[in-house]
Amino acid sequence: MKKFILYISILSGLSLSSCESYLDTVPDNRTEINTPEKISELLVSAYPSANYSPFCEIMSDNVGDNVQTSSPPIYSKPYFWEDILLDDNDTPQYYWAACYSAIASANQALEAIKALGDTKKLAPQKGEALVARAYAHFMLVNLFAKFYDPATASTDAGIPYVTETEKVVIKQYDRKTVAYVYDMIEKDLNEGLPLISDQAYKIPAYHFTKAAANAFASRFYLYKQNYDKVILHASNVAGTGGFASNMRNWNTDYSTKSFTEISFIYSQASEKANLLLAETGSYWGRYWAANRYMLPSDLGQQLYFGANPSGGFWAYSLFGSERGIYLPKYNEHFVRVSANANIGNGYNMIPLFTTEEVLFNRAEANTLKGNYDAAITDLNTFLSLRIDSYSPSLHNLTVAKNNAFYGTSNTRAAMLTTILNFKRLEFMHEGLRWFDILRYKIPVTHSNQDGSSQTLSANDLRRVLQIPQEASLSGVAANPR
Repeated sequence: MKKFILYISILSGLSLSSCESYLDTVPDNRTEINTPEKISELLVSAYPSANYSPFCEIMSDNVGDNVQTSSPPIYSKPYFWEDILLDDNDTPQYYWAACYSAIASANQALEAIKALGDTKKLAPQKGEALVARAYAHFMLVNLFAKFYDPATASTDAGIPYVTETEKVVIKQYDRKTVAYVYDMIEKDLNEGLPLISDQAYKIPAYHFTKAAANAFASRFYLYKQNYDKVILHASNVAGTGGFASNMRNWNTDYSTKSFTEISFIYSQASEKANLLLAETGSYWGRYWAANRYMLPSDLGQQLYFGANPSGGFWAYSLFGSERGIYLPKYNEHFVRVSANANIGNGYNMIPLFTTEEVLFNRAEANTLKGNYDAAITDLNTFLSLRIDSYSPSLHNLTVAKNNAFYGTSNTRAAMLTTILNFKRLEFMHEGLRWFDILRYKIPVTHSNQDGSSQTLSANDLRRVLQIPQEASLSGVAANPR
């Protein structure tokens, strides 16, 4: 929430009337957002341009201490769940600022739409602005406030839900509650989603299309524990043809590609699995596989080469050494500050929503409703594209087979374990595991090379990221520590 104050000095020789006439003249009419096209251009900036994957991944149980290398503080402090009091790329503070910047763009677009009469012609832009505003607040509340719990959401402190552009230098904000923020997200999402038109976009993969907005809705309602709506919105993404045709084929197409090729195509707009992409200012593309705190070899081998309920072998293309294992997912785009400069800025394209996540959302919702056969069907679709030399007769899951793998008769618990484990493998390095840790209050233990360790318990206050210090100027209270 950085403020910029414009000071205008007027030459004393100018008369008052001349001054007024001068100030009434728009110096550059491109600054006026007065057409659908200009609103669409503005909405390009209504998506957070920061990457949450680094700190979310390093805080999770996907990483260990690789003492053979080093890492900057922004990639080491999250391992110890320490507050990062820096506004650098890939920090929580940077992500907070990027989200509120995106929200400001969405609000400016909505105000322009209102000024133009809120006509039917502007409906696609209004829909995108509302859903984008909902998404940025959704990510903020899940990271900087206690995770949604229906028993406590009405008293847990939320984050400011901003619905108008700032017209004063330092505006005061109220955090209100997590329940309030979720209600506002739901309101914006439900109002905006029906207005979205895929035909309004030149490159749909970078905008909230119908599929991307329904994917967002499926995640939102999963977190809110409204499982009927999860199934509804996830099924809208699947359509009549199902999920398979819009998923990555790790056991066919990807299996023949090199590390460089996979890194390049994983976040491409042409990859059908990517429902929404975002360009972020980030250096995660150079640190995710070379950080001191990364997926260690022993854990990677346990996760990817150990037994799983299907009885088959995972077809993921894994790379690494005795230090660590990684999946190729990032391809940094480095932009020099000038043609002859040796310095510049790194950018990563990251998938915000994928078909695979939506499949898991529906499988989890069906499991929690007791619709086990429906959940099994979705999981078998996933396995058909992830198991090496896949054979339905050998590798398909059944309730009985899944229960037997865990040695339990508790079908619900066994199904949830399988879903969370499959998701963990699929989204390695992307930070989504952190949200499952929050949702299910999974404790995390990080071991150090010196033999010591630290544990983040289910109710540890450090599960909630600290509010940036700058926000205190606007009256936003810090989270307890």
